Amino acid sequence: MSVSGMKKQLHKASQMLNERLMGAEGTKLDGDFLKMEKSVTVIQTLLDQLLTRTTEFLQPNPACRVKLNMINTVSRIRGQTRSTGYPQTEATLGDCMLRYGRQLGPGSEFGGALSSAGEVLQQVAQARDVLDVKIQRSFIDPLQELQETELKEIKLQLKKVNGRRLDFDYKRRRRGKTRGDDVQLAWDKFLSSKELAERSMFILLQNDVDQLSPLAALVSALLDFHHSAHRILLGLHGDLQARLTSASNKPERRFRPKRIRVRSDHSATAGFYYQPSITPAAPSGVTEAPSRPGSPPISCYADSQLVLDQPCCRAVYSFLPNHQGELGFSEGNVIVLTGRVDANWFEGALEGRAGLFPVSYVDVLVPLPLV
Repeated sequence: MSVSGMKKQLHKASQMLNERLMGAEGTKLDGDFLKMEKSVTVIQTLLDQLLTRTTEFLQPNPACRVKLNMINTVSRIRGQTRSTGYPQTEATLGDCMLRYGRQLGPGSEFGGALSSAGEVLQQVAQARDVLDVKIQRSFIDPLQELQETELKEIKLQLKKVNGRRLDFDYKRRRRGKTRGDDVQLAWDKFLSSKELAERSMFILLQNDVDQLSPLAALVSALLDFHHSAHRILLGLHGDLQARLTSASNKPERRFRPKRIRVRSDHSATAGFYYQPSITPAAPSGVTEAPSRPGSPPISCYADSQLVLDQPCCRAVYSFLPNHQGELGFSEGNVIVLTGRVDANWFEGALEGRAGLFPVSYVDVLVPLPLV
């Protein structure tokens, strides 16, 4: 900096201290100028906050944002043009559903539903990636350009206006020690800077189209994303409803323990026995009759020899009725189902007799029709 420039800076600092500490009154700017300056300050603060909040809206995880910025910066340093995308939450959830849906396998209805939901959530994540690109190009980039061009220029002009005002007020305060030509020159420079800054602020504040267009583009991008997400999720909703209806209409399946082939200690012939891993608890008021020694076990292959043309079940355990209206039977009997009283009792017929019997004592072969 030259000597004259340094002296000018000292004069400005002296005038500023004189105004703030000594209460000296400087040249007042007109009300319209101050009003426009205040509006420009609001726009500058607004853009800072708006750009930050938009980035947080598109990329809500701060740790992922920092990691993503670091990776992209390193890629630019290395000359790599490909950038890493933000890990969308829908994609993370979809990957989890897909992984465990595949582990459950195609035989699991729940596994198939998880796989479908995972694929759809990945499609939603792709739609959100498109939203990010649209908002970056149509909203963030125009506002950043406005911030880095017009607003930056206006900020510099306002700084110059304030500096030239201080220079003029200092020379005017020292009129007796400063030549009149210098005071007039300082005044002319101050007016020129003020007019230039005022014109720039006026153009910025009156250009509503350039300010409204990015906002309209933001809303349009959000609307497109939500329409796409609604369409994608609507298809998944229909698929899950169909799966739910299909699962509800499936006949109830009951657990049947597997038979184990063993060799008898007393003969060389092979026989069958079974031991259920889960023993059903007898309903209240019901006692189980012991099976007859030497009674034949229930064969899981005998059902294929029956003509199952009506709802029926096979007795897994013998049942002795304790109350009037209950139907007794022996292990292995096939009972015709005529109805279901509640979650614990069936109504059926066997050899001309009819009555109630516990659900846990039988294995349903042909279920009752759904009402």
